Amino acid sequence: MSEEEAPEPEAPADSDDATDNALLFGVWDVSEIEYGDPSTRTYLNVTPIAHTMGRHASKQFNKSEISVVERLINRLMQSENTGKKQQATRIVRDALDIVHERTEENPVQVLVEAVENAAPREETVRLKYGGISVPKAVDVAPQRRVDQALKFIGDGVESATYKSKTTAAEALADLLVGAARYDVQAYPISQKEEKERVAAAAR
Repeated sequence: MSEEEAPEPEAPADSDDATDNALLFGVWDVSEIEYGDPSTRTYLNVTPIAHTMGRHASKQFNKSEISVVERLINRLMQSENTGKKQQATRIVRDALDIVHERTEENPVQVLVEAVENAAPREETVRLKYGGISVPKAVDVAPQRRVDQALKFIGDGVESATYKSKTTAAEALADLLVGAARYDVQAYPISQKEEKERVAAAAR
């Protein structure tokens, strides 16, 4: 091949231009995601990378550097998909396609809104006074709020697909759309409301 026909070298993967132009799963633009909750903004990282090969696993609390999409994939691996990252990734990718078909919106934006809406603001801890355990309401840290929202979504997928013909992708899409619209019938929102109700009673 002559020098004139030789293709131009691609930009390195870690360059700013490559990151700005990259698309999640080759389809979804994540450069203009809007955040409605400033408290969780720092911990809702969105990048076009869905598999970081565990590069953040060695440092405590470094999970916030991982894209929320990959964190959702990892959460889905904590049930029947243990160790099956490719399968969990396929579930999330198909769910995002379904969300786009239903809402005509960027599904990553819907995911961010769902996590923000499903994140509980209050929960209870148990304090002991003279051998008596007493529940006490406390504010939830922003990072834990995101953790809890992802947990609710993952648990909802597992619950919706257990002994059911509903596929995991369809169940996940239903939960994301419902949570983004703050539908109290959606599992993540109902769990958040229940947790906050119990905390309000323990004030």
